Amino acid sequence: MSAAPTPTSSSLEPLIEFRGISKTYGQGQAAFLALSGIHLGIRQGEFLAIMGPSGSGKSTAMNILGCLDAPSEGEFLFQGVHVERLGRNQRALLRRHYLGFVFQGFNLLARTSAQENVELPLLYRGESALKRHTAAREALARVGLSGWERHTPAELSGGQQQRVAIARAIVTQPLVLLADEPTGNLDSHRSHEIMELLVQLNREQGITVLMVTHEPDMASYASRIVHFVDGEIASDTEQEVRTCS
Repeated sequence: MSAAPTPTSSSLEPLIEFRGISKTYGQGQAAFLALSGIHLGIRQGEFLAIMGPSGSGKSTAMNILGCLDAPSEGEFLFQGVHVERLGRNQRALLRRHYLGFVFQGFNLLARTSAQENVELPLLYRGESALKRHTAAREALARVGLSGWERHTPAELSGGQQQRVAIARAIVTQPLVLLADEPTGNLDSHRSHEIMELLVQLNREQGITVLMVTHEPDMASYASRIVHFVDGEIASDTEQEVRTCS
């Protein structure tokens, strides 16, 4: 497998940049233009919320940002690396070393403890058992779950399960955390708890957070909101960051 690409840091460049990104699915009369010439720059340390109706292109943009899909046209740069030029294996390595993912469904292994769930990304990396155990306990502590390491998902509330999923996403110390409707399966109280945790990780750990959400109340925690409509950016607005309780 090819080596992981090594990003180069520069305070003058965005951490992530879309330059004329388009994505087309299908061919001929069945072709569907999901994204049309998107230009977007994301600075390191931002908390960006991506919003838009179904079919607006926001999920396609998130998939490209997460190196889960490749654009049909345009340039996608991650700290100077042209991701659109990378092969599938190189994109997988970039995901593994620089990105963390949180989904609406918690995607935890049902018969596996919280600690073992969090260790999984490190297991895929081939890290030693001692390093996995230590890093997983530290990640669980960062999301407020010290003492819950041995509990299985069935023994945890929905909010706790999402915290385990977030711990799993940050155990590799990623530069970017991509959250796809992270509060979609939670009640209002737990949703705000998770959003406050994401804000904390963004502010205190410097993790860049990119979040897809349908909920304006959840987007209010972000420092910037980008609205997609019909495959294009309809608005891009910075806002005063919501104060957590």
